[in-house]
Amino acid sequence: MGNQNKYLFPLIVMASLFFLFGFITTMNNSTIEFLQGAFGLNDVQKQLPNTFFYGAYALSIPVGFLINRIGYRFAIFTGLGLISLGFFAAIPGVGFGYYGFLSAVSIFAIGVVVLQVAAAPYVVALGPAESSASRLTLTNALNSVATVIAPVFVSMLLVLPNVGDNQVLANSVIQDIVKSPYMGIGIATAVILVIMLFLKLPNIKEDQEENAKTGKYKSNAFKYPHVWLGSLAIFVYMGIEVGIPSFFADFANKKQLLITTSTTDMLKFYWGGLMVGRLLGIFLLKKYKPSLILSICATGGALMLFGSFMLEGNISMWLFLGTGLFHSIMWPVIYSLALKDLGPHSDVASGVIATSVIGAAILMPVMGAIQSATASVIVALSMLFVYYAYLIFFAQKGSRIRN
Repeated sequence: MGNQNKYLFPLIVMASLFFLFGFITTMNNSTIEFLQGAFGLNDVQKQLPNTFFYGAYALSIPVGFLINRIGYRFAIFTGLGLISLGFFAAIPGVGFGYYGFLSAVSIFAIGVVVLQVAAAPYVVALGPAESSASRLTLTNALNSVATVIAPVFVSMLLVLPNVGDNQVLANSVIQDIVKSPYMGIGIATAVILVIMLFLKLPNIKEDQEENAKTGKYKSNAFKYPHVWLGSLAIFVYMGIEVGIPSFFADFANKKQLLITTSTTDMLKFYWGGLMVGRLLGIFLLKKYKPSLILSICATGGALMLFGSFMLEGNISMWLFLGTGLFHSIMWPVIYSLALKDLGPHSDVASGVIATSVIGAAILMPVMGAIQSATASVIVALSMLFVYYAYLIFFAQKGSRIRN
């Protein structure tokens, strides 16, 4: 009970940070429709916010080594500072056009990477190893709450004026539209940073080093096969999680779905499925093995997607958006399986795993190119079946390999 009380407050703090970078991640993805209309983007260009945002995860391994040197506390300060700076920079960035805006996205994306790499191993270390998947799912539940709110936030505040079809807005007009929401998030993040400066979080690095003296570990994180296989699992998972919302508008158009609101607003049901699934996952992962849960979720997601292809009308749309329920606990389960048995190497391993979030930066433009080449969003989305298959392999085989 003593240890549980000791870690309760820092776990709450980490959950709040999961909420923050969940909101930012989903908000970035949800701006695609707005940016396409504002700047007149083609199928490949409109996926570049994903490329610039998730591309920052290429820095995850250096960030992991940095955290190993400076500790989790200072890493969190750094991440929050970069996020605040990036949102403030987005306002003048729009004045330089689409790529000026994307440059600002890169800044707050790096901040999210720092928080992401620090957060997962920190949560894993805040209690017994056997319940780490449940703790990660708990913190990701708040992350999911943010993902439900973010699309609504975007649809309410980032609204294009009625200027007629195919008319690109002046940069100054776009700048006025993004000014209030982006400045608001920048200020809110700066306030969180100030609050965090006065909080005292436990230094779990000392606990990890003490455990290293009594456990048998390899010389570094790079020698564990399940870390690399887990990293690839995160890579393909990003194609699954981001692929559904990124291509929903085109899927709805292909299926000629009658949607009374914007497709961006409808995404709240997808992210809502992730939230509900993660809340259920907190309890399921205490009863069933994470590998079994991951296999079931990957299979369920594939069946839902296949059903959305085969059927028509509203049932097709709800099956498509309903995949979020099965995607819900994939991330925390993959992360916990990939970080298992790593002890003092957890921070660097987290960097290795988090690097593969660039899967969204790579796979979205690739899928966009497939869509353009085949003139079919269904063909592009069929790539997700390959991703589901690999996750089943990782759950049943890859996560158990140690030599």
